[in-house]
Amino acid sequence: MLIDLKNAEYCGEYKIKLTFEDGKSGIVDFSEYKNREGVFKKFTDLNFFKSFEVDPEVHTLVWNKEIDIAPETLYRRVALKYSLER
Repeated sequence: MLIDLKNAEYCGEYKIKLTFEDGKSGIVDFSEYKNREGVFKKFTDLNFFKSFEVDPEVHTLVWNKEIDIAPETLYRRVALKYSLER
């Protein structure tokens, strides 16, 4: 089951608070992505990283319509953290 991302708020450094349609939310640290190869190298520029938005069609985080992270990956990270905090 795919849960849509509804909102994303920048929280400083490489952290974004994600809120999903089922009410789960949490802050995810994306700092590991800046050390990856390929398109994610653009994340070394913090201003580029902060330019994310929630795509209204696919309901996931996108950067300049060229980089996205699968919504199920984002949801797993939030759901795991959510369950550990409960």
